[in-house]
Order: sequence, then C-alpha cells, then structure tokens
Amino acid sequence: MAFQIEAKALGEVVVIRGTAYRDGRGWFAETFRADQFRELGLPAEFVQDNHSCSRRGVIRGLHFQWDPPMGKLMRVTRGTAFLVAVDIRKGSPTLGKSFCLEVSADSQLQIWAPAGFARGFCALTDEVEVQYKCTGIYNPAGEGAIRWDDPELAIPWPVPDPILSEKDRNARSLRDWLASPEAALLAYDHPHSRR
Repeated sequence: MAFQIEAKALGEVVVIRGTAYRDGRGWFAETFRADQFRELGLPAEFVQDNHSCSRRGVIRGLHFQWDPPMGKLMRVTRGTAFLVAVDIRKGSPTLGKSFCLEVSADSQLQIWAPAGFARGFCALTDEVEVQYKCTGIYNPAGEGAIRWDDPELAIPWPVPDPILSEKDRNARSLRDWLASPEAALLAYDHPHSRR
C-alpha cells in the first residue's frame, strides 16, 4: 500500500490519498504508516487520536492549540464533511487564508494541517464521524478558537445557520487572536509553529 500527496495548499496544508483494497467481503485500508509519511515529508509522530460524531449541520471549529502546539491529520470515517484549515500564523504570507475540501468516508483522503492552522469541519450528512491524529496532547489551558463566520476569513461554509457549541458560538475573531500574546507562539517564523 502506498500513500500519495494529492495536493498542497497554503504552503503547508497537505491532502493525502490512501488506497483501499476491495473484494466481495468489503475493503481494507492502511490509514497511517510512519515510514511512508516520513518519505513524503509528513509528520510521523502523533501522540493522541480523537474521534467525533456529528449530525448534519454541525460546525466544529475553528480550533487550534498553542501549548503544546498541535498539528492534526484529519480523515472522515463516516458520511461526508466539509473540512477547513485556516492559517492563523502572525507574519505568514497566507495569514487568514483558508483551505476547504469536501471529503467523504469513501474517498480515502486525509488532510494534514500543522500547528498554526485553525481547523474545523461541517457535517454534510445525517451522521458524520471525523477522526484525527494529533501531534500534541490536548491542553484546555493552551487551546483557542476562531469564529467560524469571521467575515475577514470569508469561508464558504455550506450551511448558513449551523449547530454550534457554546465555545464555538463565543469564539474570537482572527484579529483578536493576532492581538493576543499567545499568537507569538504560533507565529510564522516561530520554531514550534510547524509541528
């Protein structure tokens, strides 16, 4: 089995395609191999796996973590989701730009977005499961969120009135994040911003 880089965006966001082998019993796929990820220049050390289930119309995000910096490898394992990564690194040439891709469980696509990118998704089918591998252990004191509908980001979300958590409803703007002292920890030239 081999992974391939399907596309790159915003300098460091990578779309990875895996392979599923199908027969009369169903299918089998490897979803991560450290040796092949290293060969492709992708991270090969993850310290936490997360799995979420959402109903149609839910938006989760845009989430990020600065302590410790957390990159995420995201894949959809049930249904279809609109996955988003936004560059929030102060000083980045792509600051405030987003990468969006509709991904289904059947597509065998994964998206890697390093620390310094806020990530989120919108559930497009009745039940959506998203799994992601993380390069940092979750720390609620070192995490943040950017408003899903921040007008400066102009993300083309596929739902106008999403179902949101209280945290996401009250998230700050990108401008407010950039004015915070923590933004320096994920700055474009900071050594930890690429994990």
